[in-house]
Amino acid sequence: MVSAGGKSEPFADVVGKAYAARIQLWSDGFYITPGIHWDQASMTGHPFYYFAYGAAVSEVIVDTLTREWKLLRADVLYDAGTSLNPALEIGQVEGAFIQGMGWLTTEELKWNAAGKLTTHAPSTYKIPTVLDCPGDFRVRLYQQSNFEDCIHRSNSVGEPPLLLPFSVIREAVSAVGGDKIDPPLQAPATAESILNAVNAVRKG
Repeated sequence: MVSAGGKSEPFADVVGKAYAARIQLWSDGFYITPGIHWDQASMTGHPFYYFAYGAAVSEVIVDTLTREWKLLRADVLYDAGTSLNPALEIGQVEGAFIQGMGWLTTEELKWNAAGKLTTHAPSTYKIPTVLDCPGDFRVRLYQQSNFEDCIHRSNSVGEPPLLLPFSVIREAVSAVGGDKIDPPLQAPATAESILNAVNAVRKG
């Protein structure tokens, strides 16, 4: 029940009336990042408050006959500044890494003759599953206080680790040719793309 001014009404009724009258029942606000400025003409300024850093090493096995591959182990170190919630942020790094791995290896976009995207949902293109996660997945946070005076001196975690799975396939394909050349591997690294890259590195 909600009581005010000597009257009482069920909470659900109050919410319904507020919704119908377009009355907001919560408060919100916006955080303005201080000190951000950029001069396009002189290409000078301070466009970002801080930078996020990370590094990853991946152990991958590639079947050079079928061009199938498996990520056996991934070691990830991510700069979280002064972490607000280490368990949550490690989960964010893990999720972003696997999402990025899918983006770089299996999520192939295809269009039909009319220019319509035909791979528009998980039912039409392959996203990573739990079976694609490495059996040995080691994520650590590099916790060192962010020198910028941001919220509790933390760094953002959500999207930046998406780029760390660039470590997943390229070096494994390069090893087929004795690491002599950089493989012409296109993304996503589908079986066909791996086939072409393996043939290229073997030819040297």
